[in-house]
Formats: sequence, structure tokens, C-alpha cells
Amino acid sequence: MTSDDAAGTTTVPTDTGAFGLATDEVRAGADPVAQATGLYDRLTDDERLWLLDGDLEFWKGMRSFVEDGYNVFPYVMGAVDRLGIPGIRFVDGPRGCVVGRSTAFPVSMARGATWDVELEERVGRAIGAEIREQGGNFFGGVCINLPRHPAWGRSQETYSDQPLLLGALGAALTRGVQHHAMACMKHYALNSMENARFSVDVTVDEATLHEVYLPHFKQVSDAGVAAVMSSYNSVNGEWGGQNPYTLTTVLREDWGFEGTVVTDFIWGMRDGAKALAAGLDVEAPFRQQRGAWLRDALEDGRATWADVERAGVRILATQLRHHAGRDADEPRGTVVSAEHVDLAREAARRAVVLLKNDEASGAPALPLDPAALRRLAVVGRLADVANTGDHGSSDVRAPYVVTAVEGLRAAIPGAEIVTADPQRGAPAAAEAARGADAAVVVVGYTAADEGEFVDGSVATREDLLRLYPDPVDDAQRADRDAVMAAMGQGLSVVGSGTAGGDRRDLHLRPEDVETIRAVAAANPRTVVVVVSAGAVLMEEWVDDVPAVLLGWYAGMEGGNALADVLLGAHNPSGRLPYPIPASADHLPPLDIDATAITYDRWYGQRLLQRDGVDALFPLGHGLAYTTYEVTRIDVGTVDRAAGHAEVRATVRNTGDRDGRHVVQVYGSRADGDRAGERELLGFAVVDVPAGSSVTVPVALDLTPFGRWDERTRGVVVAAGPVVLEAASCWGDAGAARAEAEL
Repeated sequence: MTSDDAAGTTTVPTDTGAFGLATDEVRAGADPVAQATGLYDRLTDDERLWLLDGDLEFWKGMRSFVEDGYNVFPYVMGAVDRLGIPGIRFVDGPRGCVVGRSTAFPVSMARGATWDVELEERVGRAIGAEIREQGGNFFGGVCINLPRHPAWGRSQETYSDQPLLLGALGAALTRGVQHHAMACMKHYALNSMENARFSVDVTVDEATLHEVYLPHFKQVSDAGVAAVMSSYNSVNGEWGGQNPYTLTTVLREDWGFEGTVVTDFIWGMRDGAKALAAGLDVEAPFRQQRGAWLRDALEDGRATWADVERAGVRILATQLRHHAGRDADEPRGTVVSAEHVDLAREAARRAVVLLKNDEASGAPALPLDPAALRRLAVVGRLADVANTGDHGSSDVRAPYVVTAVEGLRAAIPGAEIVTADPQRGAPAAAEAARGADAAVVVVGYTAADEGEFVDGSVATREDLLRLYPDPVDDAQRADRDAVMAAMGQGLSVVGSGTAGGDRRDLHLRPEDVETIRAVAAANPRTVVVVVSAGAVLMEEWVDDVPAVLLGWYAGMEGGNALADVLLGAHNPSGRLPYPIPASADHLPPLDIDATAITYDRWYGQRLLQRDGVDALFPLGHGLAYTTYEVTRIDVGTVDRAAGHAEVRATVRNTGDRDGRHVVQVYGSRADGDRAGERELLGFAVVDVPAGSSVTVPVALDLTPFGRWDERTRGVVVAAGPVVLEAASCWGDAGAARAEAEL
């Protein structure tokens, strides 16, 4: 905001160094809130209101959405040039920096399959550097919603259906990013339906909310995340952007969160006065409702200046903390640097999950021997498609994407890579595979099948139209007319591609299944690579092939990473971050168009256990080109009151290849109404040389044993006996077991 904008006809002294001086004071140990209050006191009333929404006029910003694309530049909110206040400079994620031509990492669910906190922190640091170098200071990409049903179209943006894994990796991403940019966790809360997200009311009892759907948000809050984005959906009858229970009672009072709360974009605030009173600080990303009505609401008593000050001070204090604590050196040359490209490839190959690897012609189907390969068929609808995920707000515009065909051709230049035109269907794929040393079939999903629901028809819904400000001049009217004319059903509101949404069928497309079966009949060494984010039902074809891998939306280096795994340069180390059920009958009920739904505890592996059915592949499952045994678990410290414990687990590599294993510790109560209900308590990634044993400490979170206590407003772990299992997956028959007393 310029001095003229702030002051009108009144001259207001300019001190562009004021924010910098306050930052220096915070860096030296001063209280950020006190320094923020001092800055707030120096603002004019117009500047104070300016803090609370985006700086770009609404219709101009919307026109940029549809004509330029989403987030092609940082969205600035609350910059006050007169005092040097930088404002929020928003860049989306989480598969990378959305602004510019940046490094596209594998999607978050793929990174969740690594179970690797240290790796995710490195990814976060890289993303943060690319954001900062390209003018951003705020990362809206710590998505930690729990996908209670694998149909959720946006599951690619989150890590797992396990609160423990969600919280650990979300906290790691936060720590990494915040070397360079403020991190924002989203979408708070209960946002795991895509098509209905603007309409659905999610009902949940308080105990289930705190025991299942909020622990990961609390963990990331405790890790020091700078900001929270509220959700579009309603929670127990009140919209996420104006819900005093979630935004104030839980977030501020129970958890002690001190940062900034921002809306989800455009349609995230329904009643501005309620939102301000409930604790919503910034309307994002443009100058929208608050710019249109807030001054009048303050004059007629619908809103109060006290709430404006509370929000303004929090916004300024968040910025001061960040700028005082971020790395001193400005990033240079980080965008798609060799280091970041290598990291993207490392994350992609670490994410691949080897689900099945049976014998083919007397030996395991994988790995393929590059020295012995003369002719390799690489077929399937997605074999040569650049496919990094949906075209919603997380879409990174990478300068290139390596496909499976390209990666394998580069890795084995001496072999003949035979392909088939997908348009010619299964017969052409089978013909290519016939006589080849092996066949790789790449199938699965694209942005046409799942993703963030950004259909243009949303923008013309009557209830959402009411959230738009009226144009005030001819230029705004022209922008509005251009925007509304561009809003066509079936296309993305952000300017490119298909509209995404939830999956209505969790199986592969029929043409993919036909191709798998035809290729398997033509070549006994058929390897299927499934590209997806959420669980894919496989029961109709999985027994027809010897090897299956989950390849994910693997980022710009995905094809090279896949070649690393298929050819044995990398020993597979990915593990499922959720179970893959054997049937759609084993999933919780879901109507993706519902306007009301109740969330309970019963989903994923817990639901399978309750119903007494086996997963096709359980939580944590993943094979390697070696074998492991978890031979011992020793219980160390147990602090029930704090909800923490530590064990030491010993894992042995019983094969002839060095490898990396994920030791998972599960626990179950020995008595009570949840006796025998197995929960994930901790995990550790460990390198284990061939033929060797390694002992690794594993920190345990005991709160999955806990119950919500309304009196103390916390999850309390009761005393009693428990059984601990150090395992290679949920329900591992070879797990090492120990008893402990809480």
C-alpha cells in the first residue's frame, strides 16, 4: 500500500525501515507481539484494514486466474510500503514452488511412502529456497488432511491416512520450508471430500475429532508452523472460515497457536463479521469481501476495531518472527538447480512401493538386469505421458518431465525399447510385449481422473456469487465480464486442464485392465506400474502378473527414478502409507455429492480389522530386492503423562543386497473396550547392509491409545498393559513383540 493510498489527502510520515528495525529487535530477543503492536499503532485505519485481505483488486485477480493461470506470481496480502511491511507473499504447493518454472517433486502421498522425516525436511528446504528466490515468503502447501476414503480427489496433496505419519511429515516439511518462507498448514479441518467441499457439513463428535482428525494438525502447530488455512466445508454446522470452536477454542486456546489464520481462496469466507470475530485474520488472496464491506461494518457495529487489531497484530507478529528467524543468506541459483533435480529423483525412487514380486521363468520378476536386456517392451496408456498430478492449485510448471519410456531409454541405451500406440489398445501392447525379455505396463490415473475440484461452474453458483464484490468502475466491469464468460463447466477455473474431483470408481479403467491381461498373456515377465495417489483396487487383475509397483505421480524426474528401481540401481524402500483393500465393500460409505456426512473412527486399516477382513496389501507393506526380519524390540523409557515412549528395534537384512527398511512400531491395549485394536505408534528408516543387523531407536507417540478428556481439554492416555510390535507392516506375523505397562 502506498502512502497516497493510506492517507488520502493527509500526509503520513514514511519510514520504510520500520519493519526492518522491528525485525532486528525480535532477532535480538524482543517480544514479537510487542514489536507488532508498535507497528500497528503507527498504521492509519486504512492501512490496518489493508492488512486483512489481498492487495490485488478482486476482479483483476480473477481475470488473471483464467487468462494467465494460477499463482504465476506471488499473491501479496497486506504489504504496507510506507513502513516497509512486506506482507504475506503467497506461493502454493505442496509438490514444489507453484510460481515460475520450478522443481516438481513427487506429490506428498508419494513422499509419505518414504516414511522419511529427514528426506521430507530436505524437500521442504528446497521448496522454501525456490519460493524465496522467486519473490515469495509464504508457502501454502503443508496439506495434512486425513483421507478417510481413498476416493478423495486431493489425496495426492497429503501424506497418509495415519495421523502419526501426517503429523511427522507435515512438521518436517514445515521445518524445512521455514528456513526461507512462512509455512501454512491446511485445510483446517475435516476437508477430505472434493466435489462437495463448498457445500458439505461434516458432523463429528468431539472425542473422534480430537483423537482421529486433529492430532496431526496439533503436531504441526506444536512444530511452529507460521499459519493455518481454514477449510471451505462446514464443521458441525458452521463454516470452516468462521468456526469459533476450531479457530479459537481449539487452535488458540487449547493449542496455544500464535500465528496467522488465512481463508481458503475466494470462497473460504461466508460471513465476514462472524469470521473476524471467530479468529479469521486474512481473506485470501485478493481484495474481496473485506475490501467491500468491512469499513461500513465497523461503523454500524457489525464488526469491531478490537477484532481488527487482534488480527492485525497477529499478522504483523507472524511476519516479524519469520523474517527475524529465516536464513540470513538470500538463495541464488536454486530454481531447478542440479541439487534440487537430484533431490526430486531421490524422493521419487525412494517413494516407489514394490507391492508384488513373484517368480517369472524361475526367478523374481524384478529387478531387470540391464546387461542382459536386449528388448524391453514399455507399454500402457501412461508409459510416455508427462503426468505429475492434477491441474489444481498444487500444479508445478516444471521445465520438463521425464516419462517412463524416456527414463528407461536413457538408462539402457544399448537395449531396444519397444512401445505401442495406446490408441490401438491391448492388441498392440501385447504384440509389442511378445518376444521381449520383459514388459513394463504403465497404467493408472491422470488429472482427468482425480484432483482438486476447480470446475468453472463452481464460480457461477448462486450461493458463491454472493461472495463477490460489485465492480465499481468500467475496468472492473470488463474484468468481471471476461471472468464470467470464461467459467465453463468441465474446465479448470485456474486457466488450464480438466477440473479434477473425487474418484467414483477405485479400479483402473477397463482399457488398462485389458492391456494388463493381454500383455501378461503375451509375456510371462510382465511388470505393472500403477500411477495414482490414493488406493487403487486391483483384485480383478493382480493375480495375472508377477510384479506390481506403485509408481505415484512422481514429479519431473519420475521416469529416471522408475528406471533406477526397475533395473536394480535402487533397492525399493517405499512402504504403503495406507492399506489397499481387497474390495470396495471394505471401505467406509461415501457419497461424493453429499451435503451432509458424519465422520467416525472407522476407516482404513482400523475398519478392516474391525470387520475381520484382510487388506490386499496392508498399511506399511512394501517389498525389496532383499529380505528383512525385525528380530527384537526392547522397551526403554515410558512417559504416559507426556504421551511418549522409546523402544529399540533390531532389524536384520537376510538377503544379499544392501537396503533401507522402514521399521514400524504398532501397539494395542491388552484390556478395555479397544483391546487388540492395533495402532501405529512410531517408525524409523534405517539402512541395513546385506547380512547384517542394525539396532535403531524408535520414538513412540502414545496418544493413539488416548481418549479425549473434556475436562482437561486434551487426549489423555490411561494406565494399563499394552502389547508393542516392531514390524515390517501392519499385522506382520514375524513382528518382534514386547509387553509394557503404561
